[in-house]
Amino acid sequence: MSTVKNFEELQAWQKARVLAGFVYELTRGEKFSRDWALCNQIRDAAGSVMHNIAEGFEAGYDPEFARFLKMARRSAAEVQSELYLALDANYITPDNLKKAYDLAVEAKKLINGMLKYLRNSD
Repeated sequence: MSTVKNFEELQAWQKARVLAGFVYELTRGEKFSRDWALCNQIRDAAGSVMHNIAEGFEAGYDPEFARFLKMARRSAAEVQSELYLALDANYITPDNLKKAYDLAVEAKKLINGMLKYLRNSD
């Protein structure tokens, strides 16, 4: 990560930001926004993906960065799981679920790539 100067340059953070933005868009729907518990939970999880990447990057220590990347990956999985609750409650459509789920998959792949890079740089 030596050529990257700030977390905003990381593709994983950029993808996580897109995921969080889409989750916020979905949760603004009338029915979804009234379920404040699920709305807040999925928003928090989506935000945690990008926040953990940023926080880990700023740690300046590869093992700590890896720890935060793993938390980010878990948060992305949490978003994926919560999307099914939203679908089952008819807050989102199957197409919305697929788009958000796929964004989470892409973010996790990028996170996994960074974890591999960190492991190989030891």
